[in-house]
Amino acid sequence: MPARLKDAKRKVVGSKRTYRALKEGQVAVCYLALDAESRIIEPLRRQCMEMGIEPVYVDSMKHLGKCCGIDVGAAAAAILK
Repeated sequence: MPARLKDAKRKVVGSKRTYRALKEGQVAVCYLALDAESRIIEPLRRQCMEMGIEPVYVDSMKHLGKCCGIDVGAAAAAILK
């Protein structure tokens, strides 16, 4: 996982917050966990494609959460513009 996410000053963590930021055009880089339920990450993946953002896939929710500085897993996270 890139240190970029850990060091980002402006980021959102969680599928709902990431989706909202995508809809508002605020996302520079979107991270999705491969082990998250497809019903959660599929709308995010579609929104990324509509916005022209290539999602970065992470092996697990636990790893993504750790990179975001939280103690629980995260299905999605994003670095904001």
